[in-house]
Formats: sequence, structure tokens, C-alpha cells
Amino acid sequence: MTHPLSRRSALLGTAAVAGLALWDRPAEAAGTAAFDVARERWVGLLAGGSYNPAYADKTQAIEGSANAVLRRMKPTPGRPSLWPDLPLENPRTGNFNRAYNRMRTLALGWATPGTAMHGDMRVAETAVSALDFLYEHAYHEGLDRRGSNWFWWEIGVPRSLTDTCALLYDGLPKDRLERWLRPLRRWCPDPERRISHPGEVETGANRASKAMAVAMRGLLTHDPRLVKRARDAVSDLLRPTRGPGDGFYRDGSFIQHGVYPYNGSYGVDYLESVAKLIAMLAGSPWEITGIGNVYDLVDRSFVPFVFDGLMMDCVRGRQISVQGHRDYHSGQKTVEAVLNLLEAAPERHARRWRPLVKGWLTRNQAIPYDTLAPLASIARARALLEDPSVPVGPSTTGTYVFADMDRVVHRRPTWAYAIAMSSERIGAAEAMNQENLHGWYTGDGMTYLYTADLTHWNDDLWPTIDPYRLPGTTVDTRRRADLTHGKRRLPPTPWAGGVALDGEYGVAAMKLIADGSSLRAKKAWFLLDDAVIALGTGITASDGRRIETVVENRNTHDSHPPLAQGDGWVHLSGVAGYALLDGVDVKVTRKKRTGRWRDIDKGATTGGDQTPTTRHYTTILIDHGVDPRRARYAYAVLPDASIAQTADYGRRIEILANSGAVQAISRDNVLAAVFWRAGTVKTADGPLAADGPCTLLISRDHKQVRLAVSDPSRTAHEVRITLPWPVRSVKESHRGVRKAKNAVKVKVGGSRGHAHTAVVRI
Repeated sequence: MTHPLSRRSALLGTAAVAGLALWDRPAEAAGTAAFDVARERWVGLLAGGSYNPAYADKTQAIEGSANAVLRRMKPTPGRPSLWPDLPLENPRTGNFNRAYNRMRTLALGWATPGTAMHGDMRVAETAVSALDFLYEHAYHEGLDRRGSNWFWWEIGVPRSLTDTCALLYDGLPKDRLERWLRPLRRWCPDPERRISHPGEVETGANRASKAMAVAMRGLLTHDPRLVKRARDAVSDLLRPTRGPGDGFYRDGSFIQHGVYPYNGSYGVDYLESVAKLIAMLAGSPWEITGIGNVYDLVDRSFVPFVFDGLMMDCVRGRQISVQGHRDYHSGQKTVEAVLNLLEAAPERHARRWRPLVKGWLTRNQAIPYDTLAPLASIARARALLEDPSVPVGPSTTGTYVFADMDRVVHRRPTWAYAIAMSSERIGAAEAMNQENLHGWYTGDGMTYLYTADLTHWNDDLWPTIDPYRLPGTTVDTRRRADLTHGKRRLPPTPWAGGVALDGEYGVAAMKLIADGSSLRAKKAWFLLDDAVIALGTGITASDGRRIETVVENRNTHDSHPPLAQGDGWVHLSGVAGYALLDGVDVKVTRKKRTGRWRDIDKGATTGGDQTPTTRHYTTILIDHGVDPRRARYAYAVLPDASIAQTADYGRRIEILANSGAVQAISRDNVLAAVFWRAGTVKTADGPLAADGPCTLLISRDHKQVRLAVSDPSRTAHEVRITLPWPVRSVKESHRGVRKAKNAVKVKVGGSRGHAHTAVVRI
């Protein structure tokens, strides 16, 4: 079949080079070639450049989805509706946004080489009529939002519409194109402005998404001012912020909506948009320059959270409740963005990223990348996998403290452990648009254990897990109402954060002030090379209800794996061992739990289905009883440990303190402590003391000590640390660390909870 898009390969090849010559002129004088080459490059990113039989399955899937959209289309002006299941009269339903999403699906089928409808002008004519219908009845410049979600008007539809027009471009009458894009002059004229809320400046992912729509409208209409406006808006985002509020921070944190960690959702959307804009505009008059920060962002803000191609749920916010957006979807988008950036990345980044991404793709056989990604990205991924010069990179290891968003991630070669905390700076859980209705405790010290089972978190866990018993949390067992739209809970305490040493050890701590309850507790985690030690103290409540600490609540899918128990330990086959370190008894329950995605997400365009889903759970918890007074706990999580290792672990670790002043442990040459206030703890070598609040890690090697200190409370100016050994000198140090007689003084004021490190001679 001969069709208008048969020239794409040429445009992306020799003609693109010719077009680049025109890009040496000023943007306003570049002519049409510059716009066309950039647009075709964008279409190539969406639909691939040419048909490849190796991707026949993916091509057929795209064709099947497009045919389903076409087959069900039945325009009804009187109702009005373009599809019977999407009536358009009430914008509050979000159906108009869904309708444009379907048009994008149809356009992708038309533009993808190898589909039966590729370039079929009859399909293009149907699409033209459908876009006319939607302009008349759903989205034009004279309509009013009528209280519907601003996002659909200013981002959702503009992104789908501009993609649709780019994909169908060679089959569209140009006068109609101008007409359909006219509403964007009203609803999405400037990436930096929110039309529906005057005075609000767009940040993060929202600005990047708007920039995509504005840039594409400029390319489609040959308006250089729009493309330049989009480029400039994105360039402003590349600079780290010191906060408070939205943006990327130097420690890798990413905040959206003022107080919520969102690297794995809005952050990924941002990275995806910026990566595609960079690729689309590379070498053009509107090339995005000064993009070094983007490459650094990948390493700081995304790599620590990607576990074999999965994006950790601790930074996906309310998206954990959305049935159609699981951890592997966010992971796929991250991989796609890195593959796009690899095209132009400096070698110092590319040299690390190629093995890294190859490792992600190789180890994750549970969720094939080919089923999720667009064709162009699949082609790049396969090329990387088949390149013998690129080794399969190992899993990321290290301990990462994100002080600016109350998150800590500890990564070992075969497992990872993440901790989600909250404070007066960082919200406990976001609920918006009727999403994340049961996320009450996801920021109250919830812990996320990642193992070789890559389906644990994405196998319908969120609708089936007991939301009152999330791992790591200490909770009041009261019944809760659904979280309400936009309600922020910032626990009235500054205490949340931690410190890492040498990328191998870590400490995290938070003061728990429960929502709607008198429950209070001090919680600490000590992150070692083979274990996580969890201590809790001061657990107090007075509401007449039972208080529990949840050691584990594991989704084991469709069966209960072998379970072994002994005196002070539990072992769950294929997951971990759990050692009780203070003689407290645990309760172990094994249940099948049934839930529906609709229970946790009733959103207009994201709402889950009503189908009941059942999963098996093993729950390990500590019952503190009704109205405990200064109760405590101490346990170890031992990923990948054998039964024998679990039963013996209590002998290998020493709990030095678990009081309201100090929580501390010792193992081999490592000392770790949380000083909630000035205090002293006895060690085998002498007293360890601090005269103020801090988290502390010490690793001794003969006459030398490596030291890391932070103040998660952000209340101290300077902390004096007295070590168990006389201090001779400070050999290497972060600014603000100095010797003071036989101690070390650390100036922590103004460091926003970040670490200070030193090498000390003793």
C-alpha cells in the first residue's frame, strides 16, 4: 500500500541532515523544514521509524487497540457522544479527556508502520470527522470547565490532542488542524501559567507536560515563538531548588504539590517529557542547552529508586492506588527516558547507564519491557540487550538518605529496603481526585522490602493488603474514614530523617505523632550489610484502643509458602527471617484477603474496577495491648537469610540502648545511634555521648574512625560527639566538623538534616 507516511524513514535519515543545515539560521527564519524534522522526530519516538518483523507482536497489539477504538465509534450528536460509553454533556465525568485519549490510540495505529491501517486515508477521514465532532461538543475555546478537573483542560487533552495531530499530520487538512488546536490558545498558552487558577506558577511535571503540548503546537502550526516558550520553560526547571516546595533538590529529593515525595510519579513524568523534548529539539534552533543537570538528576533522583526495572512505591504517592499505573509502568517510563537521554548523554554517564539499564531489563523477566514500551524504545532496548560490548550491570547498591523528603533507601546486591516517613515538612499521604483513599499510614514509617520476587508490590497488593497493617508501622487500631480530597496531614514534629556512611550503613528515625489519636512513639531503623534492625520506644496511647507494630505483611500471591518459627524468630520461605531481639512475643497470621481496586480509587478517569481480587498474606505483628505506657520493640529483618541464620541472629547484634533519650546498636566494628536529646550510651570500649539531637554512624578500623552525623530534628546548631576512644585529630572532614579536646564538634545548623562526615584518628 502506498501511503503518506512512507516518507518518514527518509525524513529521519538523509532529509533530516539536510533539515539540520537550515537550523543554522535563526529560528524565525528556519522555514518549514526545521518544524517538519522536529515533528517527524517526535512521531518516530511515538510510533517507530519503519516496520520491523521482530516487533510484530507489539505492532499487532497497537493495531488491535486502534481497531477497537474505530469499531466502537458511533457519533451521536443529540446525546452527544462519540462512543456510547462516553457521553460528553457533563465535563465533570472526564469523558472528554478519555475521548481524546482514544483518538490518540487510533492515531498511533494509523501512524505505526506494519499495521493494516497504516496510512489508510479512509481511517484518516474518519479521524478528521471524529476530531471535528469533539471540537464541536467537547473541547473548544468557548466552553466552560463547569467545575471539572483543570488538569484535563490544560494538560490531559492538550497532550493527547497534539500527539494525535502529529501522528495523523500527513492525513489531515491543514485548515482543520488550526481549528482543533485553537482551544489551546485559551487553555494551554504558556507552560508556566495555570489558566484555571490565576497567579499559580506551574512547576515540575505539570510545567514539563505543558511544555510538551506548547512545543508540539508550535511545530504543528510552524510558530517558532511557541517552541521557544516551551524550551525556556523547561530550561528553568533544570536548576535544583533549595525549597521549600516543589522541585528537585540536590540530595535527589523531588517534591510535588508542595509537601509530597513524587520521584516515581510526577518526577518520572517530568523526566520523560524533558528527555523527549531534548531528543526532539536536538540540533534545532530551539535546542535545549545547559542540560547537564538532567543527566545528574537521573543518578541522584531516579536510579536509587529503580529496583530491576520497578519504581519503588514509596515515591509514587497516590499513584499506588491507580489500577492502571503499577510500579512496572513507572519503571518502564524511567527506562524509556534514560534510553532517550543515552542518545546524547556525555560518556561519563553513558558508560554507567548502558550496563545499568541492561541489568534492569535482563533481571526483570516477570514484566517484559516489550509489552509496555513504545516501539522506538523497544528497538533501543533490544539493541542494548544484543550488544555484546555492554555487560549486564549489577544491581545498584548503597544507602541513600533523602533528607529533603523524609525517605531512606538501603540497597544490597540482592535486596532493598525503603522507609517512608513524614514530618512538619513532608505530608504523610496525599489523597486527591478520590485516589489513595486508604493510604492513611503509608508515610508513618512504612517499610518496603524488595527481593527477587518482583511481583510482590504490583500483584494487586494495594487493594488486598490490610491498610491498617502496613509493614514497619505502629498504629492505633481505630477504624478510619476514606481520605478526603486535598486534605494535608503534616505531623506536628520536625523529627524525621537519618544518615548514611560509606554507602553501606544507614540510620533512619522518626517521631510518630498519630493522626486522630493520642498514640506517640519513637521509631528507629539501623541499616546494615545483611539486616535491618528496627527499634521502637516510648509507645504510648490513652484512647482505649489496641496498639500494634507491624513487623511484616507479605503478599504471597496465590498460596502460603513454608513458615518456620522458633524461640524469638520467624522465617518466611523465599522472603526473609525475622528475629525478635527483646523477648517480645509476635503474632503470626496467615489469611486470604479480598479487595477491589475501586475500594481505594474512585477517581473520574482513574477509578479501579469492581472485580474482587484475592491474595494470600502472612502478617507478623507485635501487640502492645490497650493503652500501652512506654512500650518498646526490637526486631531484625534478615532478607535472604536461612532458617539457621535467623535463629542465630540474636547473638550477632547488641542492643546498646532503646530509651526515650537514645536508641543504639553495635555489631562488629560498627556503632549506630539515634540521640533524641543529649544522652550517653555504654559500649564495650567506653561511653558514647552526644550533647544534642542527632543520628550517628561510626565505623572503626584500628586507629581510625569514619564518622557520619546529621540532625533530623533540624533544631541544633552544633552537636558535640564524645567517642568511646580519645580523639587525636580530625584527618578528613566535611565543612563544619572539628576536634574539641577529646571529642568532635559538628556544626549541624542550617544543613537541613543532611550529613556531615569525617575521618578521625583515635
